[in-house]
Amino acid sequence: MRNNIVSSLAAKGKNGLSYDASKTNYAILIAICFGHLANDLLQAIIPAALPMLKDNYSLTFAQVGIITLVFQLSSSIFQPIVGQYTDKHPKPYSQVIGMVFSGVGVVLLSFSNHYYLVLFSISLIGIGSSIFHPESSRVAFLSSGGKRSLAQSVFQIGGNFGTALGPLLFAWIVIPHGQRNIIWFVGVAFFAQIFLAYIAKWYTGVLKAVDQHKKNIVLVPDISALRVNFAVGVLLLLIFSKFFYISSIVSYFQFYTMEKFQVTDTQAQIYLFYFLISVALGTLFGGFLGDKLGRKYIIWISVLGAAPFTLLLPYVHLTMTGILIAVIGFIMSSAFPSIIVYAQELLPKRLGMVSGLFYGFAFGMGGLGAAILGWWADQTSITNVYTICSYLPLIGIVAYFLPNLKKIKFREEAIS
Repeated sequence: MRNNIVSSLAAKGKNGLSYDASKTNYAILIAICFGHLANDLLQAIIPAALPMLKDNYSLTFAQVGIITLVFQLSSSIFQPIVGQYTDKHPKPYSQVIGMVFSGVGVVLLSFSNHYYLVLFSISLIGIGSSIFHPESSRVAFLSSGGKRSLAQSVFQIGGNFGTALGPLLFAWIVIPHGQRNIIWFVGVAFFAQIFLAYIAKWYTGVLKAVDQHKKNIVLVPDISALRVNFAVGVLLLLIFSKFFYISSIVSYFQFYTMEKFQVTDTQAQIYLFYFLISVALGTLFGGFLGDKLGRKYIIWISVLGAAPFTLLLPYVHLTMTGILIAVIGFIMSSAFPSIIVYAQELLPKRLGMVSGLFYGFAFGMGGLGAAILGWWADQTSITNVYTICSYLPLIGIVAYFLPNLKKIKFREEAIS
């Protein structure tokens, strides 16, 4: 895979942490993977806590949806803004600051005694996430050595594993003992700072290396601005389809299995774990294939390919539900690294803004989906939600209209 940065930029800072744009820095990739794991594990507290919060505060499904909406909005609105700002003014320690916001949110959530305090607490966790993602995605790009989809999938798989571990740890630590025990998750935030400080130190050296080179070269696709904007619009439509459906699983699948199959809260967390762990595995697999086969095809197969299984899900028994939810998670998740990298290749001069836009839009669609589907579940039934949502992956057919970047010429442009 051709590297978007084609200058022979290489340097070694006083801290001993070296940077070479042509080589994959696996130590940094592993560190950012663990940082993402911690960030998304803290995020995963929110959907895992929804049944407990619903009982504690006698909430409707619509109010449950508002909780998710507030979190997703707080974690999405700021991301493009943060990304655009850090494109011009990189902030190596922004991830450390973001984790502080998340840690404070966890503390407040554990001691919340009112619905509105819950909303404020989760908004702090969301703000922490919005600060974390744009610069973290840029770090994955800078450390990729040209293996863009692989680097993005390693970064993403950390978040996926964090999201998958969250419900299991919550079921073990919090459900048997009560809401106050959420405080134990603050330890995750403290531990993550070790990895984030290491990354920040390396990133500071990278910025110094870049400053020493007056001119770097990026490869820009030789297509019109109109075609670039159209492709971005198609990608955002695919993000809508993917994350609206995923929101239905993350926010309400526990309620669905509890109502339809009469399983316990803890058992419902296990079925959610099946989905989330398959998402992590699918992300890594999709990133590997994106570099090998081409991102357009992975995006197309991933979104549209889940449709037969989502359409079948509302009509099967419990065992088959567990199988199908794992298959759906694996297929749908394989697209996201390719979507992010594809967008970065379309707009290589605006990496932070692009990453913030797509992560922010993804979270926003998840929040909007949670609110709308919660209202719909109150009006009809939780089962009906999955019947309606089963058609969303059919939107994946629009991936056909994406330009194939493997067959398009790239031109060199200088960036200062």
